Amino acid sequence: MFKKILIANRGEIACRVIKTARKMGIQTVAVYSDADKHALHVRMADEAVHIGPPPASESYIVMDKILQAIKDTGAEAVHPGYGFLSENAKFAKALEDLGVAFIGPPAGAIEAMGDKITSKKLAQEAGVSTVPGYMGLIADADEAVKISNEIGYPVMIKASAGGGGKGMRIAWTDDEAREGFQLSKNEAKSSFGDDRIFIEKFVTQPRHIEIQVLGDKHGECIYLNERECSIQRRNQKVIEEAPSPFLDEATRKAMGEQSVALAKAVDYCSAGTVEFIVDGDKNFYFLEMNTRLQVEHPVTELITGVDLVEQMIRVAWGEKLSLKQSDIGINGWAIESRLYAEDPFRNFLPSIGRLTRYRPPAEEATATRAVRNDTGVFEGGEISMFYDPMIAKLCSWAPSRGEAIEVMRDALDGFEVEGIGHNLPFCAAVMDHPKFISGDISTAFIEQEYPEGFEGVTPDAETAVRLAAVAAYLKEVREERDAKISGAMRNHARTVDPNWVVTVAKTDYPVELSAIDEGARVAIDGREVEVHTRWTPGDSLCHATVDGAPMTIKIDKHGAGFRMRYRGADMVVTVRNPRAAQLAQHMIEKLPPDTSKMLLCPMPGLVVSINVEVGDEVQEGQALCTVEAMKMENVLRAEKKAVVSKINAAAGDSMAVDEVIMEFE
Repeated sequence: MFKKILIANRGEIACRVIKTARKMGIQTVAVYSDADKHALHVRMADEAVHIGPPPASESYIVMDKILQAIKDTGAEAVHPGYGFLSENAKFAKALEDLGVAFIGPPAGAIEAMGDKITSKKLAQEAGVSTVPGYMGLIADADEAVKISNEIGYPVMIKASAGGGGKGMRIAWTDDEAREGFQLSKNEAKSSFGDDRIFIEKFVTQPRHIEIQVLGDKHGECIYLNERECSIQRRNQKVIEEAPSPFLDEATRKAMGEQSVALAKAVDYCSAGTVEFIVDGDKNFYFLEMNTRLQVEHPVTELITGVDLVEQMIRVAWGEKLSLKQSDIGINGWAIESRLYAEDPFRNFLPSIGRLTRYRPPAEEATATRAVRNDTGVFEGGEISMFYDPMIAKLCSWAPSRGEAIEVMRDALDGFEVEGIGHNLPFCAAVMDHPKFISGDISTAFIEQEYPEGFEGVTPDAETAVRLAAVAAYLKEVREERDAKISGAMRNHARTVDPNWVVTVAKTDYPVELSAIDEGARVAIDGREVEVHTRWTPGDSLCHATVDGAPMTIKIDKHGAGFRMRYRGADMVVTVRNPRAAQLAQHMIEKLPPDTSKMLLCPMPGLVVSINVEVGDEVQEGQALCTVEAMKMENVLRAEKKAVVSKINAAAGDSMAVDEVIMEFE
């Protein structure tokens, strides 16, 4: 077996590979840019090599720098992770020429499957069902419009060398096809160094389901069931699960066998994924093959018990697969929530900064539940604008789908992240959404269920009562602590102010408390509720039981009450005595400043272009400028008709959140 491997990647996937290598007794080498000098993967590895400035184009995807690091450290093999050089056939070939093993498929398979145009042709030849589309090279935007009309709208415009949602746009009209072609081309060039574009029919209301395959160098190949990846935002997966709640055994078998046939057609070895779109009648169409480890591989590992990274390493060493197709079953259900540094309250725009608090839930694995968190960050670490915004992958497992959802709910409730915008509230909201719970989902889920964007969750009446009861008791605990500190309490007997008015989601709940052991009996909303908790002031999490049911609530002190975050709801809950509550009704609400005549930068990023000049009259929906952040280009448009009076930025400028780009008359 290899004695030393180099991981040509960063973040959570580098940490993930290091964990398995360590388990196998293999030493590891990390590579890092200036921005990642103190990164977790650098700390975890046995050795680390500096490879350049923060931009990936000057460090992580500079092949010569990686090859030099291999030579300097004597690494015998390279695991590429995903992204960067993982699907670069030239890199795989360069390693072969150097006599270093590539922990992935052969260069020929990468070249054939990594190019989406070629892969579709090969899939057709291998008997795999494919989506109608134009596989030739497209010269310009006018030709893209012509082809789109021939295929019929809507169409998907995609980068041939793309992946991870980069270089991908859906077009419903000629104007969208023209603009989408140029944006996809730009993103493809900056992300992959390859700006070739192709167009295919966009299947409406599709489900995104993928098959995990695993092959060796001796001609054996198996499939490890499927993953459902339909909860997506901007073509980027957010929630994944295994197995799919939609597939039946016959469809699973057909998809798996076609995936293996395609893999064998290109002499594939190592782990890989064949992606399909599936319509409501369970017709499935080949989308692409990812010749690498997928981000969402943990859910497959959780239901099969197979360590895919270990299998990749063993295949690269030349071992035969120890698994047969008959060995692969489905044990329980697994769900993955991707934690992104993206603010759902700002339309999921990127957020950067320091993680002032990062406390994931404890990992566990028992016969009835499991929690796993793959991460590459730590408390105090920096989320950079130079790389993908994913912070962690939180996974749950349980014997059934309903139980796995409940485990995920609990884990999300206990996951603490502060200092940046993040999508934990959104992931929590999805877990409670009726359509997700029923399995009635498609890739249009977010667009359809949150058409105006995510604005948080308003708790239902029962949840509001439970939160109000908890808040009333926490207020009593805080008052008692304050009294002890001030010396106002001459003995340690508990003194409870029995009457409060708790305001949750603009509803007032008069409450009366009576003390019980480690809690209180709360008279509220015409009934009595028992609250038990060992929470003390300063704790950021409140683990409570309300009438015997557990609740984990994120707590911050806020004026006369608390900021409480629970199951996607984020609200200020006030707790006042009756007189103060009465007076509060007469307080004038403070309104935010008027920014209606300004274009604010919605996220930290780089101005790519300014599309207007001072004095121009702009129309609603007109493109004003383009801002790039975390490898994605975002077009900012006019919300209404106006005249540009001032422009405060130029192409190449770095902008902070809410910095004024331009002003209007």
